[in-house]
Formats: sequence, C-alpha cells, structure tokens
Amino acid sequence: MTATVDTDPVLGFDDDAVQAYLSQVLTSLGGLITGGGPVDAGVRIDRIAVLEKIKAAAAAVQAAEIVKFAQAQVAEQKDARVHPRRLGQGIAEQLGLATRTGPWHGSRRLSLARDLWFDLPASYALLGRGEISEYVAQLVATETNHLDPELRRRVDQQLVDAGLHTMGPKEAAAAARKLAYQADPHGSLARGRTARKHRRVTCRPAPDTMSQLSALLPVEQGVACYAALKHHTDTIKAGGDDRSRDQIMADTLVERLTGQATADQINTEINLIMPIDALLQPGSESSAEVPGYGPIPGWVARQLAAANGPARRWWRRLLTTPAPDGGVMIVGGDPTRRRFDGWLGKLITLRDQTCREPYCTAPVRHLDHVTPYRDGGLTTYSNGRGLCERHNYTREMPGWQIELLSNRPHTTITVTPTGHSYHSRAPNPP
Repeated sequence: MTATVDTDPVLGFDDDAVQAYLSQVLTSLGGLITGGGPVDAGVRIDRIAVLEKIKAAAAAVQAAEIVKFAQAQVAEQKDARVHPRRLGQGIAEQLGLATRTGPWHGSRRLSLARDLWFDLPASYALLGRGEISEYVAQLVATETNHLDPELRRRVDQQLVDAGLHTMGPKEAAAAARKLAYQADPHGSLARGRTARKHRRVTCRPAPDTMSQLSALLPVEQGVACYAALKHHTDTIKAGGDDRSRDQIMADTLVERLTGQATADQINTEINLIMPIDALLQPGSESSAEVPGYGPIPGWVARQLAAANGPARRWWRRLLTTPAPDGGVMIVGGDPTRRRFDGWLGKLITLRDQTCREPYCTAPVRHLDHVTPYRDGGLTTYSNGRGLCERHNYTREMPGWQIELLSNRPHTTITVTPTGHSYHSRAPNPP
C-alpha cells in the first residue's frame, strides 16, 4: 500500500513561528548533504557526533510536542462526550501517520514521551542536551516502567548521578534495572509474573523467501524448548544426517508444530497474479503470493505446487488490468476453492494485503465499509477495504473521515481530527 500526504506535518502551517524555524533547520540540514568540499576525517567524526546530539535534542522536542498534543486531544474528546473508556483513542494513530511509522510505533512514541515528561525529568534533560540517545532513554523508561512515579523519579536521578551520559546502551539498561530492583524488589518480582502473561508467538517476513518465527516465553519454557530441539539434533546428527545442525533444528521445529512427517510437506495456497490476456498464454511467467508472507518468485511457487507428498496445494488465479496511473490492480479472480466462503472478502484482503491505513503494515483483521453501512454504503468490492482491528475502531472516533477517491486503482483518503489528509492506494500486485 502506498501513501501520500496532503498537508505535510513538517512543512505546513507557515504562520507558526516554531514551525517556520523547524522548516528552516530542515532545509539547512538538507543543504549540507551535497555542500562542502574535502575535509579532514577527524572533522567528519566531529560532525557525526554533533549530528547525533541534534537527533537526540530533536527527539526531546518531539516528545514535548507529543505530550501536549495528547493532552489537547483528550480535552477535545471530553468536550465531545467520548466515553471515558475510549478517551485517548486515535492519538497514537495520528502520531503514526504524522511520523510515517504506523500506530504501533506511534503508541511507543507516546508512551516514551509521557514517561520522560512526567516521570524521568533528569534523563529527559540529558536527552534535550543531546548527551544521551533516544534509544538509551527508551531503555531507561522500559527498565523502570513498573515503579510508581515517586520511586521512578528517584531512580532516574540516581541513574543520572551515576553517569548515565557516559554509559553505552547495554550498560545503561543494566544500571537502570539494578537501581529499579533496589528501589522496589517486590515490584520487580511482580513485574516478572506479569510479563509471563504476555507470552506470544509472532511471524515476520524475512529476505530471500524466508520468514522469522519468534516466541516470547518464560525463561524455563524457552530453555526447555531449545534443549529438546538440540537433543534431537544431536541424535539425528549422530545417525549420519548430512544436514547442518541449524537445518535439522529448524526442520524439527516445523515438523513438531505442524504434525507433518517432513518439514517441506506443508499445506499451501498459492495466489497467481496475472494479466487478463495471460489467460491465453499457458506458458506465461506470473509472480505469485503466499498469504501471510507476500510475493515469492515464480520458481518457488512452481516448486511448492509441484511437490509430491500428502500436503495439499491450491491454486487461485487473480486477474489484473493496467491502472490509470501506470500500475496494475486486481479486478477479479477465481471464486472457487475447496472449503472456501466469502470470496468478496477474500478478494479485498488479497487486493489490500495489509491494513489500508497509511504506514500501517498490520495484518487485515476487519473488512470495513469506506462509506459506512449505516449511511447507505454498499457491501461491494469498491466500498470495502481491509483494516487491522485497531484502525477499524479508531475510525469511529469523532473527527475521523474516510472517502473513496477512485476505484481504478482503489484509492481512499483519511482525514484526521486535526484536518490532515492522507491518501492510501491499494498496492500493485507483485
């Protein structure tokens, strides 16, 4: 999904003196990229050090703006009689749009800004002077987030007095953790028990048709899982298996989780994306896509589809046509496949691939009416869009508007409560 911004959050609002100054600084920094002649290497190191301090100071200023923006938004929501349980909803989403990162990162920025502004004033002062990085500030906030505000401010001052500005990230995190434990041993133990409730498994795409499966587990469970894989690998390797130890461990993990006899016998659905005229060319080389991962080379798709064994493979053709802006767009596809219903929803999900709000790459969880059903919106391909759960609920907050600009290609516009507009275009098929 591609996004464009109508009102740039950095370069707009010329009548604001601070905004004008920041725009001037941005323009000046941009001019340094190509300006200047040969200089001594030591001078360049000095420049790099100063630029790092500028990044930290800018992060501190941004944190202050985030806190004040959040306070203003909550006040407006109270005036609009938003239910108390929903106060604050939509703030992180707007921050994600403004910083072009997505709502998860917007939420992290909001959390860090509040921590520094209210509970970690000494560390915040160092950040404002460029003496610690934003990353170190984030580590301090994370290691102390279980403390009550008074204890947290005390630990913050102790950490600064101990020379936080001289510490590397790992040392800073360890020092913050130690001081936090000394300040509240019982709270640290309770934090450990709470953390176990957040155990989870995630899967992310990786380069070269690979994926990264991760599990956040209690320490004893993680160690036990790894030990079991290692023991099995030792046994298999001793029997003469010619695979590497890493390959055996990875294959064993897949086999035990899926119940397949071998790691490569996995049920797969392959969505072939092809131009309409390619239907008349049986030998056409079309790209393919695996749900939950993304595009894969044609040779990988053919290998998956042709593999022998008990695993089931499904092919589905998705038809495309050139878009007016020079790209391509999905316009239809085969509706049939065993054990399948809701073809319209599936087609919208395949078209959008991830959440259609700009900069959000979360999986599609909800199918949303661009024009709400209660307002007469139809349940059609053009009036549908894929959203993550968070953004589907956020659009119901006061001040959010969504409009369909074009169906060829499918393009929508999101208007936030502050009046900023963001375009979202369905991605080109691979």
